[in-house]
Amino acid sequence: MHKRRGRLSSWLSCGVALLLCMALLVLAPLPLQKLHNAVFDQFQRWQPRVYNEAPVRIIDLDEASLARLGQWPWPRTRVAELVDKLREAGTAAIVFDVLFAEPDRTSPALLLQDQGLDDALLSQLQALPDHDSQLATALASSNVVLGFATERHAAGNGLPLGRYGLVASEPSPLPFLPHYAGAVRALPILEQAAVGNGALTFEPDTDGVVRKVPLLVALGDEARPSLVAEALRVAQRSPLYRVYTGEAGVERIDIGRVQIPTNRRGELWVHFSVPQAARSIPAWQVLSGQAPAGLQGSIALIGTSAQGLQDLRFSPLGGIIPGVEVHAQALEQVLSGDYLQRPGWARAVEALALVLGGLLVCVLALRLRALLAAGVTLLLIALFNGLGWHAFSEQRLLLDLFTPSLGLVLLYSVASISHHVASEREQRWVREAFSRYVSPNLVKHLVDNPGQLTLGGQRQVCSFVFTDLTGFTEMMERQSPEAVVSLLNDYLEQVIGIAFRHDGTLDRIVGDAVAIMFSAPLPQADHAQRALNCALEIDRFAQGYVAQLQAAGIAFGQTRIGVHSGEVVVGNFGGSTIFDYRALGDPVNTTSRLESLNQHVGTRVCVSATIARSNPQVPMRGVGKVQLKGKSAAVEVFEPLEALDDAYDAAYLLLMANDPGALAAFAVLHEQRPEDGLVRFHWQRLQAGEQGDAFVMSRK
Repeated sequence: MHKRRGRLSSWLSCGVALLLCMALLVLAPLPLQKLHNAVFDQFQRWQPRVYNEAPVRIIDLDEASLARLGQWPWPRTRVAELVDKLREAGTAAIVFDVLFAEPDRTSPALLLQDQGLDDALLSQLQALPDHDSQLATALASSNVVLGFATERHAAGNGLPLGRYGLVASEPSPLPFLPHYAGAVRALPILEQAAVGNGALTFEPDTDGVVRKVPLLVALGDEARPSLVAEALRVAQRSPLYRVYTGEAGVERIDIGRVQIPTNRRGELWVHFSVPQAARSIPAWQVLSGQAPAGLQGSIALIGTSAQGLQDLRFSPLGGIIPGVEVHAQALEQVLSGDYLQRPGWARAVEALALVLGGLLVCVLALRLRALLAAGVTLLLIALFNGLGWHAFSEQRLLLDLFTPSLGLVLLYSVASISHHVASEREQRWVREAFSRYVSPNLVKHLVDNPGQLTLGGQRQVCSFVFTDLTGFTEMMERQSPEAVVSLLNDYLEQVIGIAFRHDGTLDRIVGDAVAIMFSAPLPQADHAQRALNCALEIDRFAQGYVAQLQAAGIAFGQTRIGVHSGEVVVGNFGGSTIFDYRALGDPVNTTSRLESLNQHVGTRVCVSATIARSNPQVPMRGVGKVQLKGKSAAVEVFEPLEALDDAYDAAYLLLMANDPGALAAFAVLHEQRPEDGLVRFHWQRLQAGEQGDAFVMSRK
């Protein structure tokens, strides 16, 4: 039951951790989105898009062009010249990644307005051609796409001019598109002249990196194309867009002959290539007629890489690139059909990987050894990330299986910790339960030193306490076995508890007899004192227990105790099947004989001289020099007391000296204290003609 509760607790912890990981994956908080993007960026760094020649060119308003032709903005007449040069080069579309929102200040009418000229001269100068009109004339004769800037608030100047049709399936794509309230438009004269008009805006992610380019945006209550979308439409002479949506959002946008898979917001994931010199042509070269070949049939994007014009963006490949290059790379992808996709089912696959992998990791961590479970978990993480990389490198799919891998690490940690906690709890429970069979200090020693769980022993000086009950057999005959067992269990529990309080090791229990040893398995320098203190506390308890039962009308035997010290062999005995940790040696037998001696000499506690010498603070009186049953040498035995017994000691000195007056002395003592068993024992010996304090025990 305890083990089952531990396992249930571990599984519950794993379940909570798995639900937490799933919630984070589904809700995708900002830190998790950044982690997703970091994974996809790393994929692009490992395998950027291979640049293949595509009909897309950047006409770069670079530092060299500005140095040669003057700072931006250039006069619109020069811009018109640039448009004419690109038209003459045979471009399919000319796309401006710049905004013409204000009139050209270099136009004669505006330039000379505040110069203080007389009215006649001013009237003649104002009759000169307007620069914006000249640019409009150039735009009208070419396939030109202008740009407008989106704003979060309404601009108040209406929506940009649109020259396209839009066919959309149900549901409407508008709720899914990036939404803006207003726009900063190009000059109306220029809008009317251009054949296309697209949003210049793309939204970097929260870390400032541009990863996606929108194809459509929601402007007020209408869908408007982006600069990339208009460039594709105009270059193909296509009149409309076809938008396919599902319940989850936009799925695909068709522009002319190209079918572009998008994310749910109608955005194209850009697979960046490393910067290519062939992609850009300085604007000054076009104007001077020195442009290299390759403009025929291309989409010419007019934009800037000059730092001072501040159209720079952070790239997933690292570093900064011009904003116009983002448009160019998106167009290259579409025209080459090399799409980078994060399909709608990607999140479901990542969640499924987390659930299945998480469950497997939890099973491994809770069932297998720690190192094996960790190894298999690492292999599973490597497999996940390998599949994520394969999906990117071979299928151009953006699957983030790194984030579920972090979930697996978390789940493995939770499962391992839970398993460890449950194991510790189970070990504590087993230790506590085992301690009911084996001495707690032995259990602790074996847990701390598992290497000592081997057969064999070592020589060690230990002290022993043996106890036994008198009249136990008669008590079993007089009372029901259930009642006797209950009394005995209560008695033994108290005796063993006393032994454990003195850090004794339970050697064995045989019926009503208990054997306790000290200084094993861990050496105890004061083992003789511990043994005697334990014996005296057991004696006090036993006397009180008997008195308590007698007051209740229940007969219970007296407890006899023997205490002795000596060198023994301590260790594990028995065989390979079962261990019996105990001590073997003559001191063990001697202690047992001392316990039995009590019933013959009328005492409750008998201790050897070794114990007596080790406890000089405890009052004692001599029992005699006893040749115990089965022993060839006599053992000097003492009885511990609560206080000195001077009268007994005086009589005992006469006994030791074989003085004839010993009989009279013990006779007087016996008359004074007839309940003193040891006095009665010596008085009877002397009456029988024995002399001295030495005697032989022929019985156990």
